[in-house]
Amino acid sequence: MKSAVIVFPGLNRDRDMIAALTKISGTAPAIVWHQDADLPDVDLIVIPGGFSYGDYLRCGAIAARSPIMDKVRARAAAGVNVLGVCNGFQILLEAGLLPGALMRNQSLKFVCREVKLEVTNADTAFTRGYSKGQIIRCPVAHHDGNYFADSETLACLEGDGRVAFRYADGTNPNGSINNIAGILNERKNVLGLMPHPENLIESAHGGDDCRALFSGLLGQAA
Repeated sequence: MKSAVIVFPGLNRDRDMIAALTKISGTAPAIVWHQDADLPDVDLIVIPGGFSYGDYLRCGAIAARSPIMDKVRARAAAGVNVLGVCNGFQILLEAGLLPGALMRNQSLKFVCREVKLEVTNADTAFTRGYSKGQIIRCPVAHHDGNYFADSETLACLEGDGRVAFRYADGTNPNGSINNIAGILNERKNVLGLMPHPENLIESAHGGDDCRALFSGLLGQAA
């Protein structure tokens, strides 16, 4: 299973994501710079977290307008799995690959801590390593993670099983509506996730709760 990590100026979680994909798959992902002309032939495209372009205008707004995102949209339309984590989630929203918006945290403060997530839909490529209703731990580190969508969009997300993860046990760190931590597109091959699963995949991290997300995607044993 081949993967690629897209890197924009200002990202700071790309190395963490590259390390996670390499450790779990045994093969280093392709590194795609935002100005590269094309994407390699891969099964998974990942946009990691950080502060692309310093979060100017809006988080992810400039990165979403990079020419490489046209290639990402085309690959997603062709069925390739796409994962956006934290700033990557913000970029996917700004690029129109997912609906809704990520607003300033309710506390108006940067939040960096561990939360609990409920696996809301286990019938996707991203969540097949878990059971529906399973509670896992995962770190967060963001300032603009408060997910919001209008009532019609929210009804579609909930009704179509497109909420993949929710904050659980009162650990919602940002005020996100319906405790939403991660959502899917209509085809369920694009996932935007605010927490950082790449930072809880091995004992050196203090646990491996998030390893199954990657091992399921990459076709490896957990």
